[in-house]
Formats: sequence, C-alpha cells, structure tokens
Amino acid sequence: MTSGNRPAEFAEPAGAASGNTRRSRALPLSAPHAAVLAGYTAALAHAPLADSTKTKYASRLRGYLAWLADQAGALDGDPLTDPIAATGAVRDFRRHLKNGRRAPNTIDTYLSAIDDFYARRGLGKPQARRERDTRRTAPRALDARRTRRYVRHVQLTAPARDKAVALLPYYAGLRISEVVGLDLADVRLSARKGELRIRGKGRDGGKIRLLPVHPDLRQALTDWLQARADWKGADTHAALFLNHRGGRLSDRAARAIITGLGDAVGLGDDPTEPFSPHVLRHTFATQLIRDGKDPILVAELLGHGSLDTTRRYALPTEADKAAALDALITDH
Repeated sequence: MTSGNRPAEFAEPAGAASGNTRRSRALPLSAPHAAVLAGYTAALAHAPLADSTKTKYASRLRGYLAWLADQAGALDGDPLTDPIAATGAVRDFRRHLKNGRRAPNTIDTYLSAIDDFYARRGLGKPQARRERDTRRTAPRALDARRTRRYVRHVQLTAPARDKAVALLPYYAGLRISEVVGLDLADVRLSARKGELRIRGKGRDGGKIRLLPVHPDLRQALTDWLQARADWKGADTHAALFLNHRGGRLSDRAARAIITGLGDAVGLGDDPTEPFSPHVLRHTFATQLIRDGKDPILVAELLGHGSLDTTRRYALPTEADKAAALDALITDH
C-alpha cells in the first residue's frame, strides 16, 4: 500500500534541473516522528556499533519515518507499536525503494537499520527479504561433540599460557588479533567473576567493549597470570601473553598454538574445512544464536558493527542441510 509520492527523504535535490546533483536536506519530520528518531538516536549512542554505522542507521530510519508519515491513513494498524503492522509497512517500504530504483545494497542498509530500530523497541525483526542475501550457509562452526573434544584436550594438555590463548576465541568470542592485543590492564578477575576490556578493529579500531568472563576461562586466565610471573619480560612488558623472549606473543604464534591443539584432536583433518581460531569465534556466535540469545546482545559481545553480520549465524549449516534429508522416507 504505497503511494506514488516521494517522501522528503527522497525528494529531488535542489538544482537538479540545472545539472547540480547535490542532494537537498531532508524536510523536517513531524513532532511525533522526530521524537521517535531522537529516542532511537539516543539509544544508538550507547550501542557498541561503529560510528559510521550509527550515523547511517539514524539516516536510514529518518527516511523510513518520513515515508510512514507520507502513508498516513493508508496503512493497516500502527507500524510503530504493532509487530504485524510493522512487517506489512516494512515490506511496502522495501517495495517503494525498489520502485524508486534504489540500489540493492542501499535497500539492504535501510532494512538493517529498520531491523535494529524495531529490535530496540521490543517488537522483533520485521519479516522483509533482503535484496542481496547471497550467503545461504552459516559460517563454519564446531558441533557440540567437536567443541567438547577441543575444550577437553586444551584443558587436559595445554600449558597455562597456551590454555588461556586457546580458550579465549571460544569462551569470549575474540578475534585472534584481540587475543594477542590484550594487556594485563585489560583483565580484571576476582574469585567469582571477571571482565575483559577489548579494543576493536577496522575503521573504528580502538572502540572498547567490555566482556564478562566465563568461569572456565576465568580459571585459565588466573592460572596463566600466576605462571606469567616467572616468564621473561613479566616485570617490563604490558602484554598479557608473552613469548619466550619476553615480548608480546604474535598473531602467527597464537594461531599456531590453537591450530596445533585442534589438529591433535582431528579438527584439521578435512582440507575442505580448515580449522582456525576464527572457527572458534564462529562457534561462540553460532551456539549463542541457536540457543535463542538476542542478536543485538550477540553483536555487542562480538563487536560487530552491523546486525547483518551477526544474523549469518542463524543460517543453516551444511550439516543442517544434510540432516534435513533424514526426514525422507526410504524402503529399507
């Protein structure tokens, strides 16, 4: 139920007729919609998303709210309070963008922003298909049996430093660069809880997120901190993980520790599915998403700048696809 009128967000730029392609400013929103946008922008300010993502999401939501205002009286229900009305409105808005010949990537960024907006309002994700949903399989993750095998082997065989290194990507969802980038000051442990201070990556590198520490990881970190005192460089280097020369453990060395432990229990046997530290990070995310945890929460734990990145973990795995065939009837 879309109208043919283009809302203020999509108005032709001033000077278009003369060849000037500079976009005009969007017209002001109505007071109620401006209040909705202001509330969302305030919520975004505290979200662990990249600054560029926050700006884009706020801009995309403004476009959606402008379109809603333009549809006054033409929609069924209130799409700002009713999940069913919201799904209908978002689908119509997506169709409106397609009719306006918006690029697929642009449409998808609108939908990502709208998903985030509705999730923060507690209405859930509207069911609107993406334009470029090309990844139809979740990133590779370990199943429960292989995860237990890996964790058990690490717990029983790895020395203190290697144990902590090998458990961080799984129990905290860290990238390997974040593991080796940890300093002593980034780890706070007590008898019953702990906290990690993680610096992000990419264009907004340096963005900080704080993570709780899983009990098993807390014990591994405690053991390493005790053992670290006897290592070369312990009194002079700020790095949490040291190499045998007293310097910071390198990314390459940390990867070798983890892949070596995985290879020892057969996780690297299939050359078509290589095992790496990032598989452990994928496992962390997949298990949380499949356990029903809020994607926004998981995105914050992972340090993702976009919810679309986190939603990949809800896609089926190749094992899921193969298992689905077991439902077929056979004659034996």
